[in-house]
Amino acid sequence: MVNDSCPKQEDNGDDRLSNLPEHILLTIIDRLDIREAARTSVLSGRWRHLPAMLSRLVINVWDFLDPFNCNNDEIVRGSKAVVKVTKSILGRRDLSRNTIQFLCMTFILREDDPISIGHAVAHAMATQKVEIAEFTIFCDDDDLVIYGRRFMLFFDACPNAFGGLTRLNLENLRFGESDIPNVLNTCKRLNHLRLFYCDSGSCTVLKVEHAQLSELAIVNCSFERVELNSFPKLIRIIFEGWISFEDPLSFGDVLLLDTVSLTNVSLSWHKMIKFGFNQNV
Repeated sequence: MVNDSCPKQEDNGDDRLSNLPEHILLTIIDRLDIREAARTSVLSGRWRHLPAMLSRLVINVWDFLDPFNCNNDEIVRGSKAVVKVTKSILGRRDLSRNTIQFLCMTFILREDDPISIGHAVAHAMATQKVEIAEFTIFCDDDDLVIYGRRFMLFFDACPNAFGGLTRLNLENLRFGESDIPNVLNTCKRLNHLRLFYCDSGSCTVLKVEHAQLSELAIVNCSFERVELNSFPKLIRIIFEGWISFEDPLSFGDVLLLDTVSLTNVSLSWHKMIKFGFNQNV
């Protein structure tokens, strides 16, 4: 027998979690990686648009890969997933309500996937304010020449995306002699640059300048010499793993330089490092 005196719970189609205020739901989703955050959109109608309202977007290809089975097919699948999530979330944003405070993209330089990501990011930058934008770009093997050319094709296809970046991290790329200066010339908002295992061929001199860059890291890059001609806002530099017989690094206009970190394995032909600055420093 049913007890009619027992109060019935009203079925409103949503659970209690879904009835929380929007800002609390966004705080919950913000603690998830982007893959799990995207999955919450299927919970109910209330959740459908929440991932696209996040002010911090960290989309990392490693969140989509199986670390115990990271073969070529898995990398292809993960890269496609990154493209799909990026286009979905950036394409569904409410332009009237939300600024993107932090947009961090980590992806692998494969075929046309980066160009799709770049166009989606460029559209977001054109239609709303993006305060901090970061690209971290990996390669899935060590053919520096092929991936250097592939990166420059990506760069040439997406100048607006690179023009809006504030942080850029590059690995395992061989550039043409003028490629890095051209990248810096386009990335006018850049304040952080990290080059890891990058070069421009053997015995090449990298001559660069930038008006906004405040942090620079050059790690295990095979440049004969790096000349920092004009970096008026540079505060910190990390320089590790050079092979040069001569002085590997020179400074021009670096009036605000505060921290210099030099790390290398000492070999018999290396000279003693001596610091010398011009009278304007």
